[in-house]
Formats: sequence, structure tokens, C-alpha cells
Amino acid sequence: MLRTDKNIGQNLLAKELGLSNASISYWETGKQMPTAEAIYKLAVYFDVSADYLLGITDD
Repeated sequence: MLRTDKNIGQNLLAKELGLSNASISYWETGKQMPTAEAIYKLAVYFDVSADYLLGITDD
């Protein structure tokens, strides 16, 4: 949701975070869960908390 809300493609996000495009795709389709390191990178990149990404909080 954060990625699409900001009009960021999977390729760009993967490049910005130093991850593979497949990783982003797998997370979005539910085939894999991101690692703790990836959650950290996503939280910093989108300026949200890890708890928000994990669905623990709404902000």
C-alpha cells in the first residue's frame, strides 16, 4: 500500500533498498515475509514504524 500510494514501482523500491524485485513481489503476494532487516529498511524508507508495517499500530 505504501509503495503504490507513493507511485513507486517495485523495481525502484528494490533498487533503493538494495533488494531484489522478486523479494518485493513475493511480499506483496504473500509468498514470503520480509526479514527483520528488510522491515527496518522499509520503515526508514517510508518514514513509518516497524510496528505499522507489521500491523501492530495504525500509525
